[in-house]
Amino acid sequence: MVKPADKLEETVSMTARRPLIVIPARFSEHATALRYEAEVTARALVRAVYAAGGEPVVIHPSAPGAEVDIDAVRERLWFADGVLLPGGGDVAARWSGQQPHPSQYGVDEEQDAFDLAVARVALADRIPLLAICRGNQIVNVALGGDLIQDMADTTGTHFNRVHELRVAEDSPLGEIVGSATTISCYHHQCIATLGSGLMPAAYSADGVIEAVTLRDHDGWYLGIQWHPEDSAATDPVQAALFARFVGAAATRVRSGVDEVRLAP
Repeated sequence: MVKPADKLEETVSMTARRPLIVIPARFSEHATALRYEAEVTARALVRAVYAAGGEPVVIHPSAPGAEVDIDAVRERLWFADGVLLPGGGDVAARWSGQQPHPSQYGVDEEQDAFDLAVARVALADRIPLLAICRGNQIVNVALGGDLIQDMADTTGTHFNRVHELRVAEDSPLGEIVGSATTISCYHHQCIATLGSGLMPAAYSADGVIEAVTLRDHDGWYLGIQWHPEDSAATDPVQAALFARFVGAAATRVRSGVDEVRLAP
């Protein structure tokens, strides 16, 4: 059952300011009106965060030579009330001890190294964390899991697919989205072996893990394989995901600590 929107808005409105939601930028070879390479994020994504009451803050992913000091990343996240790891290109196979697939695309190991560090800091410091598509895969790898490198070899890719989501009966995700909902996907990789502590929260009809939660985690974490920002402006179920995430960040703002769980 979706929590009523007015209650979610009330949670955020009780804070003195909008919770600051950190989103690592994505590297792009070009963007309209820019002459050189760019760092970008999806407009629909920042709109969804803003509509939920958050203040999206896009940060520069810096990990020269695909190496980064995790304490330096922690210092950069000092102001974060929440972290959102967005979609993007493939995660380099080497991070999970696998071999690259010929179909891989958009791999940037500097991006990988930075995102992996952000994931580890957010989880360790109990900063509310929403991981979407690639972000979900990043967290799985950060926790020791691995990926199906190309779903065409197994179930078939989920490029540009809209399909039903089956939520696990015992998952706290159901309290947000109900037992089933329609989702928008764009991915050809997905979770294979689950990382330490991760639990499946939802599946597609072909058996792909579409969402995960984290066992015995003192903070708020949700990893989802689909793109809720695609339809958040018109679908209250997808909007509720952002509202619950921003609500967790708002609780952190009010209390000064992040002792909040996905489950009520």
